[in-house]
Amino acid sequence: MNPTEAFERARDALLQNAGDVERARAAFAWPQLEEFNWAWDWFEVLASRRDATALVLVSDAEGTPRVTKVRYAELAERSTRLARWLSDQGVVRGDRILVMLTNVQPLWETMLAAIKLGAVMIPATTQLTAADIDDRIERGNVRHMITDEAGAAKLRAPERLRVRLAVGDRVAGFTRYEDALAAPASLARVRTLASDPLLLYFTSGTTAKPKLVLHTHQSYPVGHLSTMYWLGLREGDVHQNISSPGWAKHAWSSFFAPWNAGATILVHDAPRFSAKRTLEVLREHDVATLCAPPTVWRMLILESLGAKPAALRELASAGEPLNPEVIEHVRDAWSLTIRDGYGQTETTAQVGNPPGFPVRLGSMGKPLPGYDIVLLDADGRESNEGEVALRLTPRPSGLMTAYADDEERTSAVMAGGYYRTGDEARRDDDGYIHFVGRGDDVFKSSDYRISPFELESVLVEHEHVAEAAVVPSPDPVRLSVPKAFVVLKPGVPETKETARAVFEWCSQKLAPYKRVRRLEFAALPKTISGKIRRIELRKLEESRRAANERGAQEHWLEEMG
Repeated sequence: MNPTEAFERARDALLQNAGDVERARAAFAWPQLEEFNWAWDWFEVLASRRDATALVLVSDAEGTPRVTKVRYAELAERSTRLARWLSDQGVVRGDRILVMLTNVQPLWETMLAAIKLGAVMIPATTQLTAADIDDRIERGNVRHMITDEAGAAKLRAPERLRVRLAVGDRVAGFTRYEDALAAPASLARVRTLASDPLLLYFTSGTTAKPKLVLHTHQSYPVGHLSTMYWLGLREGDVHQNISSPGWAKHAWSSFFAPWNAGATILVHDAPRFSAKRTLEVLREHDVATLCAPPTVWRMLILESLGAKPAALRELASAGEPLNPEVIEHVRDAWSLTIRDGYGQTETTAQVGNPPGFPVRLGSMGKPLPGYDIVLLDADGRESNEGEVALRLTPRPSGLMTAYADDEERTSAVMAGGYYRTGDEARRDDDGYIHFVGRGDDVFKSSDYRISPFELESVLVEHEHVAEAAVVPSPDPVRLSVPKAFVVLKPGVPETKETARAVFEWCSQKLAPYKRVRRLEFAALPKTISGKIRRIELRKLEESRRAANERGAQEHWLEEMG
């Protein structure tokens, strides 16, 4: 059985058992692949089989909506031309490419081209600062970069990179993307093992430096069969995922999972999110399946939902637990249930509520096909409450290889025959898994993972700040926003002007999604050994927000004027 046949057999076992998760779990097994290249072995096969639309881009960036439809065959050809040009410039198997693009067609072509070459992609959000880019180039051992004019302007030492490609207008020191597509549409196939590295994600952790999550040609392309099943995708569906490029969730639901099913990916690119416009797009483009983070769902229900969009069949949410009242609001309006799911950058969808599965409000669902989920107590014993963990025998295909260049951290999370997620949960009597919280201090804000330590490191660099502790402050729309409890150096007044100076410092040093939004001058609770007790600050902040109260020396960014 060749790689395409093995992949398709596993895929079909899930598609044929849509709506019956127990049968799907029994019928499904991860394909055992020695060599595999998803772009050649699957995407090109789809392109040759049917003349179908692969990608629909709805752009509101220039005011007047512009719709671009791209077929599978066109993407296959253009990505081969790009791969050929990159190969001619010396890009070889294993080379690392920093990809920092918005939701534009070249993003999908670049990803396909990199897979065809066996190159390793490092996806990056366009919100990165120049310092963030420097860090990724250095720690990621990046040799090439594909970006746009705005991204190129942040590159402080372009001479470090061999290939520099820019989408859009000509940029000094960069090759124009469209010029690269003049290369021949022919390319000698590069042999890639299923275990070869494919993706390297930087993700926030409890230290100042993000972790480097390494995925292979198997773990994400094949692993996202579980995500395909959870989303309820079918061949020919128009699927919309609301997510920004550079994050793992974009690869989940705006690349691998839909095309695993042979669906059409719809992307709405707009300067800022509009609930009203999103609802229009759902109707205008016959979206069948929609996945959005809880922040978006909470914003949508503030709009008049109206009648259910005619083609809409499946709704999903991921990123953090979704409020039950939001689920009920949408169900009342559209007679559809938003189905929660759970996974990480390190994995594909592990737990979820697939179509046809009875949803229990407040629960993430049950283990998805291909995953054996257990909960481990403080002593490492399987229990009904504790840390979410994956049994490694057999090892699920959707699990990362390792944290790159961090054997100690990798060994810690893979100890004892389990992969430990760091997330806490409980299992009820019917087997439903309920999220409890993070085992560390990382939290979510508007679907972005925020590392307190990273923000604290920036805060204490300010000339007036002696100590700082960052915790999530509950927010009705964004789930939470970063709040800093700050101890000032002796003699520095606790004034609005001081708060403004600290806010401005953070704005200069941090990407927009990381910025401190609330700040309070206050003493920090500590253990006997001197460690900051963030748990106390989190509880304090939660109680204040519930009571709509604020600290005596508390300042909010939006009130700074």
